[in-house]
Amino acid sequence: MIKPDGVENGHIGAILNHISQAGFRIIAMKYTRLTPETAGQFYAIHKERPFYQDLVSYMSSGPIVAAILEKENAVEEFRSLIGATDPSKAAPGTIRNLYAKSIEANAVHGSDSNENAAIEGSFFFSMLERF
Repeated sequence: MIKPDGVENGHIGAILNHISQAGFRIIAMKYTRLTPETAGQFYAIHKERPFYQDLVSYMSSGPIVAAILEKENAVEEFRSLIGATDPSKAAPGTIRNLYAKSIEANAVHGSDSNENAAIEGSFFFSMLERF
């Protein structure tokens, strides 16, 4: 997902180019906006954490681009491509190193497991929308 700061700062095309150049195939994509309720549902796993409310507010503050990507070892490869959550610690040339401003406004979200990728993909897309 390209987060609100990535969209607001005009980085959609550049981020999608990085993804494509890294060999990912985009099999579903949509430009949308989360409400506070839907952002809360998406990040429910963090509900007990102190940053949860700020995360929900931030993620519902502007449009996002949700996508399902395909590639061998996609989760591991994508997490390598986007870099560390803290952009100041992200490797040079990673998406977060290039386009993120802070730990919260870090340009992109990537699933942390194949299981979560399936759950998160289903959150944004029905099977009919994928093809």
